[in-house]
Formats: sequence, structure tokens, C-alpha cells
Amino acid sequence: MLRWYQRSLAARPLLTQSITTAVLFAVGDITAQQAIEKKGLEKHEFVRTGRMFAYGGAVFGPAATTWFKILSKRVVLPNKNAEILARVACDQLIFAPVFIGVFLSSMAVLEGKSPKEKLEKSYVDTLQTNWMVWPFVQLANFKFVPLQHRVLAVNVISIGWNSYLSLANAK
Repeated sequence: MLRWYQRSLAARPLLTQSITTAVLFAVGDITAQQAIEKKGLEKHEFVRTGRMFAYGGAVFGPAATTWFKILSKRVVLPNKNAEILARVACDQLIFAPVFIGVFLSSMAVLEGKSPKEKLEKSYVDTLQTNWMVWPFVQLANFKFVPLQHRVLAVNVISIGWNSYLSLANAK
């Protein structure tokens, strides 16, 4: 399985990372609904899981893949520790605020609700919670994980985070 993933990643990095992201976003939602909300299969909201799958594959996967490439090419400093801190700062001060807004807005649109209301209700709390978790994750990610595996590393950690996002969105 790992060899297949490596070959797919080398041949079609954007597609591979987008599909992986879609699957793991759906797993995060399933985790939220089954392990946290304890809905059971009969009350599982499959459409909600589908929205998370679609967002992960069509929006977040391509965006994160592109973002990590931009950071690796544009944020280059002689001191590697300063470089990592600068990348984390860019990630948390540019990417995170934008993509939390994109996530909440797109989920609202897909649910037939008002993006403005969703943002007013959930944006600040979600961003603040993000800043309690992701700077530390990204420090380790940028320090230890090769570029081609950073989206996967984020996606694996994101199973828990996506559970949180799914719950925040469902409120």
C-alpha cells in the first residue's frame, strides 16, 4: 500500500493528495458522528459526510498541496529554525484564517444556509481553537516531514481536527 501511494504521489501529486484528503475529511466526519455524537448508523448523516469528502478533495486538498509548495519555495531563510517559524507564522496568519472562513462558508452554502450567519456564529471560536492546536503540529510538520508527505501528515492529524470542524459546523 505504501509503495502504491508513493508511486501515485510521484506520478500525480495533486490528485493523490486531493483524494487522500477527501477520504480523511470523510473519516473525520464519521468519527465525529459515530464516536463523539454517537448517532449510530441509522441516524448517520451521509450527506454531511459527503460534504466533508467533497470539500476535502475539491478545496482543501488542492489548496494545502499548493500552499505547502509555495511556503517551501517562497519562505526560505538562512537559519532553518527561523525558516520553520516563519512558515508556521505564514500558515497560521494567512492560510488558517482564510481556509477556516472558506470551510464554514462553503459548508453553509452546501447546506442551504447563510454563510454570513455561519461565520458570525463559528469563525472566531474555530480560529482560536485552531491556534491552540495547529502551530505545534505545523512546527513538527515543517521540521520533520518531507514536503511531499506534509499534506498526508496534516490529514492524519486532521482526523481529530475534522471531527472538531464537523461538530463546529453542525452547531
